Amino acid sequence: MKPDGVRGHLDALILAVLERGPLHGYAVIEALQRRSGGALDLPTGTVYPALRRLEASRWISGSWSTVGGRRRRTYQLTRAGRHALSGQRAEWREFHRVIDGFLGGDRWQVPAP
Repeated sequence: MKPDGVRGHLDALILAVLERGPLHGYAVIEALQRRSGGALDLPTGTVYPALRRLEASRWISGSWSTVGGRRRRTYQLTRAGRHALSGQRAEWREFHRVIDGFLGGDRWQVPAP
């Protein structure tokens, strides 16, 4: 899947990954790849700016630690992030329902006048 394919949905995907618990930045990338069955192989230049954006919006919080002599930033979902994820899931379901009406193979049911 092309990185452009997740445009507009990356924040929700990251929030969903962090819903399972705190992860450092590269582990977020690995979780996205693993949970998508390898379909999402996103570059660090796509994911790290999104992590910073989500942290600035206070949907995630980050803290520095040192592991094996290397500094890493670990992120976790905040209460506001859980609320945002819930809203984004509802928006996704509605979006999917509408688009599936066109691309899902079923004919769109137009209500009778």
